[in-house]
Amino acid sequence: MTTTIVVADDHPLVRAGLRSILSNMSQAELVAEANTGEEALAAVVEHCPDLVIMDLHMPGMGGLEAIRDIRAATSGRTAVLVLTMDEEDAALFAALQAGASGYLVKGAGYDEIRAAVAAAAAGEAVFGPAVAFRVLEMLATVHIANDADRTGLSEREREVLALLSAGHGTNDVARRLRLSPKTVRNYVSSILTKLQVPDRAQAIAWARQARLDDSLGGGHQHH
Repeated sequence: MTTTIVVADDHPLVRAGLRSILSNMSQAELVAEANTGEEALAAVVEHCPDLVIMDLHMPGMGGLEAIRDIRAATSGRTAVLVLTMDEEDAALFAALQAGASGYLVKGAGYDEIRAAVAAAAAGEAVFGPAVAFRVLEMLATVHIANDADRTGLSEREREVLALLSAGHGTNDVARRLRLSPKTVRNYVSSILTKLQVPDRAQAIAWARQARLDDSLGGGHQHH
């Protein structure tokens, strides 16, 4: 199975580097290159590729809008990998929310790009453990917020519970939220009372179930 690919980046050297790497992959076929988000979308409409590898920061149409339009134009069939200079780029998370399958750091080597292309073409998510952990934290906060109206959890209590459910201990939560450990323990006591559960393990189980319910379409959306 050959993976058809569109590369979109306004830097010719970046495109040349990817072109060289992809040309050495027996199961990858570069079908078009683009300078802008608009050109990327046009290429996708014309070729309906399996994958688009695109810079988040291009002239013209913004990268996030391009991701949404590409995904919509192909009913989600075309996967998108975003090119980023920095794993800490805030836009990276927005790109994942917009429908990107993951990212490649500019300057990645042959093996890393080959593995990412294969994974994205197979419908898998592509990002390193540090980013995966931060995505989990972000999702925990979002989904707990969806159910929080039923429990009366405050915003700070939701943050504490999200961090606990992502595997952080009391001291780590305290450091991240710039609170004292005693204050965190007070928040935990309040959370247990509001959720009507006996211990942290049960609270974490509730938080993870809230996340699961939401991912299955059973969450409660509040605007």
